This record gives sequence, C-alpha cells and structure tokens, in this order.
Amino acid sequence: MSLEWFDRVCSEMQDNLESICEDYDEIGHMRIDRAAKHPKIEFYVEFEDDDREVFCTLFFDPHNEEFYMEEFDLTLGETYRQILPDIEEILDAVHEVFHNFMDTEVEDEDDDEMDDEEIFEEDDEQVFTDGGEYDVVVDVEWTTPEVLAYSYLDEVEVTYRFGVVTETGDGILHRVNRIFTDDNETIEDETNFIFSKEEAGAIIELIENNMDAMEGFDPS
Repeated sequence: MSLEWFDRVCSEMQDNLESICEDYDEIGHMRIDRAAKHPKIEFYVEFEDDDREVFCTLFFDPHNEEFYMEEFDLTLGETYRQILPDIEEILDAVHEVFHNFMDTEVEDEDDDEMDDEEIFEEDDEQVFTDGGEYDVVVDVEWTTPEVLAYSYLDEVEVTYRFGVVTETGDGILHRVNRIFTDDNETIEDETNFIFSKEEAGAIIELIENNMDAMEGFDPS
C-alpha cells in the first residue's frame, strides 16, 4: 500500500481548483486527514460566524490506490462509490459539487432574505496580539492547506497550516485546537509560531531527537 498518489493529489488540488474557479479561490478551503484508514481530503467553506460547512469529501483507498466519493441513492437507499481514476476527473467532480453546493446556499439565502455578503471571505492576513493595547496584522502567503494532525471522536481536533510571512520571509505555523460541545458549538484556540529559515533546521532536529521521549494522548 502506498500514499504516493494521495500525497501528489493533495499537493496539486488547492492550486488547481483556485486556478480554474474564481469562486473557489475566494472562499474554498481544504483539509487533509492522512492518518485515517482511508485517508481523505475535506473541502469546505467558512461563514461569517466562523461556522464551516464541508461540501465534499474525497476518500482514498490505499489498497487499490484510487480516489473515490461516496454518494447516497435515495431511490435504492444505498451508498455507492464514484471512482475517480485521474486528477482531471477529481478536479471536475469537486468543482461540480462546489457549484451545486453554492447554488443551494444562494437559494437558501434568498428564502431567508439573506445575501451573499454573509459568506466570510478569508484573506491572507493573520492577526497577532502583541500583549499590549494593539494587534499586529501580518501578511501571510499560505503554502499548504489546513492539515488534520489529531482528532478524537467528534469532540476534539487539532490542525496545522504552514505559510510564509510576506514582509520578512519567515516561516509560520498556524495551529487551531477545536473543541465541539454538546450544544453544537465550536470553541477554537488559535496559536501562531514564527521562525526564520536558519531556525528551521534546529527545530526539526530537536523534534526528531526527542520523539521517543514524548507520550501520546491517552483518552482513557
């Protein structure tokens, strides 16, 4: 079993979707879950109230080394797989699902007398608190999608994203810890770690040399 094809598609999907679809470029995001039995890519949009809604999940079967989507047939009451053999078909399928989702959202907003301005448009700015009265806004070029590092049931998840600070060229790791409550609310704790290229090698070496000393999370 190999994840080489999965990793290749992950590296190309976001840029390709942004290049062929202006709407997705503005509000579309993706998150990678590589640790699952069948690794997956979740595509989602975020709204003004920070709620996010997944509009498409792309699964990967590592045994057969193929991507697929699951669809539910209302007539037969069964779930079946749509196999996507190459990246062109994957892009077309995700693109189609995205626009079907957005068309439904627009119809729902019209029914509720809402407009498209309520969709939150993420820009490439990250806000940092300097400990004083003012916040510092930093321009960031994100080079990876949000990657799922850890999750436990439907209660907790931790994600990371890497970018480059435009002004200085420093690297930035953006970490989000999400807690999902019984009231269907999401509590988010965001942290940012900025480091120079010269520091990166030392950080990687420190982590690699001390992995054995760390303990994993035991929910029991």
